[in-house]
Amino acid sequence: MSHPFASTLFRLRAVLAGPLMRGFGAYGGAELANRVVRVVTTVVIARQLAPEIVGEAALALTLFELVRVLNGIGVGQRIISASERELGAVCNTARRLFWIWALVLVAIQWTVAVVLAFGFGAAAPAAMLALLALVYLVMPAGLVQCHLAMREGRNAAMARTVASQAIADHVLTALLLLAWPSPWSVVLPKLLTAPIWLVMTRRNRPWRPDPHAGIACWRGMVRFGGGVLLAEGLTALRQQGDNLVIVATMGSSALGAYYFAYNAGLGIVTSLVGAFGTVSFPMLCAAPAGLPRRAMLRSIVIGGAALFVPLVAVQALLAPLYVPIVFGAHWAFAAPLIAIMCLAGLAQLASVLTANWLRAEGRVGSDAGRSLLGLTLALGGLAIGARTGSLTLAVIGLVSGTVLAAAISAAITLVPALRRTVPAMELPA
Repeated sequence: MSHPFASTLFRLRAVLAGPLMRGFGAYGGAELANRVVRVVTTVVIARQLAPEIVGEAALALTLFELVRVLNGIGVGQRIISASERELGAVCNTARRLFWIWALVLVAIQWTVAVVLAFGFGAAAPAAMLALLALVYLVMPAGLVQCHLAMREGRNAAMARTVASQAIADHVLTALLLLAWPSPWSVVLPKLLTAPIWLVMTRRNRPWRPDPHAGIACWRGMVRFGGGVLLAEGLTALRQQGDNLVIVATMGSSALGAYYFAYNAGLGIVTSLVGAFGTVSFPMLCAAPAGLPRRAMLRSIVIGGAALFVPLVAVQALLAPLYVPIVFGAHWAFAAPLIAIMCLAGLAQLASVLTANWLRAEGRVGSDAGRSLLGLTLALGGLAIGARTGSLTLAVIGLVSGTVLAAAISAAITLVPALRRTVPAMELPA
């Protein structure tokens, strides 16, 4: 056995037995339970609602997700990376910034709802969007506690919180749909289950403002958060902008089919990749800069590849078999779309790992550039494909652009960092 292969196997065994996989196991188990319930809910949606009605709810939820990403202003990541000496002041300042920003988000979303209602004549989606703005008033009371729990590696408790809210959301959606087949049944549970997250988060990691700790320099936190916010905003625009491109070029019926295919094809992988990124980011921040942090990055990359390559391959190959059985024969046409969507899962993993590395290194400007590249190539490919009138070609364009952007970013950022993991003399020829 060659030395490079033996070394890789040794690293893989160490990663699978280490804290990264234990943390991911907590999140992954919760996400799998969440996704099982979500699949059941998706089946109910597929059987109860026509694509046109699904598209109406999807439009409201898409705009909600676009505005909600602004909630991730990067201040929370400043809590994770703060030193023990400055932590109390950072938390005090973050609490104030979270509340100020929540009120700003409510105003932004209500403005978007007004434009949607009177500018585009979409009264029903606008009303749903206006109601969903109330979610922002629930979150600030638990955001400091949430990021402190992330900092301290309380992964099991956080996973239970996220899964409990998500499962309650899906169960309530399914029950409402059975009693009231309406797009409101898809939207209302997002608001009604938000208090579950708040109560559990505050119990997971109790915290109160410490007046004696003082206030951190809010300008520095806003500058750091601004870079993260820009990157997250561009990423969200890429993730949600595809729905807007589809509805603008192909109509709400096509959006309903696309929305279903995206959630069925990338739903599980997206959630698991997000969980993997949530667990790995504090570990990167905790590792000292330089060789130790690069070694941690290498372990995270090895673990991520071992987990997600088989998962994505199996999901894509089996799509023609499970789609008509699980979701109904009238959705069988979406099986090729779902199989193609799955291929973007590995690109999502590469993008999350690249973003985590750049943020751990404090290079938030480079992270924003990475997000802009992903937005441009993914939505550009989608728009080119959608102009043909073929939903299949639109999906191919989206996935191709996503994979290309992730490959370019990884080649520029991850590969050089990984090559410097060990001294040059130890690298295999």
